[in-house]
Amino acid sequence: MSTEETHFLTNVQELREKARRHIEEGAVTQGYNANRDVIIKLLQAALATELVCVLRYRRHYYMAKGLNSEPVAQEFLEHANEEQDHADKLALRITQLGGEPDLNPDNLTKFSHSEYKEGRGLQDMIKEDLIAERIAIDSYREMIDYVNSKDPTTRRMLEEILAKEEEHADDLSDLMQVN
Repeated sequence: MSTEETHFLTNVQELREKARRHIEEGAVTQGYNANRDVIIKLLQAALATELVCVLRYRRHYYMAKGLNSEPVAQEFLEHANEEQDHADKLALRITQLGGEPDLNPDNLTKFSHSEYKEGRGLQDMIKEDLIAERIAIDSYREMIDYVNSKDPTTRRMLEEILAKEEEHADDLSDLMQVN
């Protein structure tokens, strides 16, 4: 065998040995370079933000009234369901990193980046949702910049959520023009 092949086999053996150490830490291996506490704190804030958005969008879905309200209400419902999917992904990642998702209702508005603004009338609801999406977009960009290459799994998840938040903002911006 060449030196390169031997070196590769040595690395495989080392990987096997490392995998057996600290197995109680699950997905977090010795190669994890990020500060888990900070990442979990960021994810907790994102989780709170998503859950506040779910609640606001659901309220807007039920409260949408008027001549052009049906397509807007459906958009609110679609966004609520997608925000719930984001919350589920964030909660799962928190547990993968050894944390516990904070779903305490008392903490949601305290840690959420966006506010729970009900809005009065369809146009105001759209505006409040667009403001919240813009807040989420900037928050996710900052989180992605912080995480960078320290935690590629979390970064990819945040990038996927960011793309969906940008899509939501675009949808709402279009609705602002129509209504």
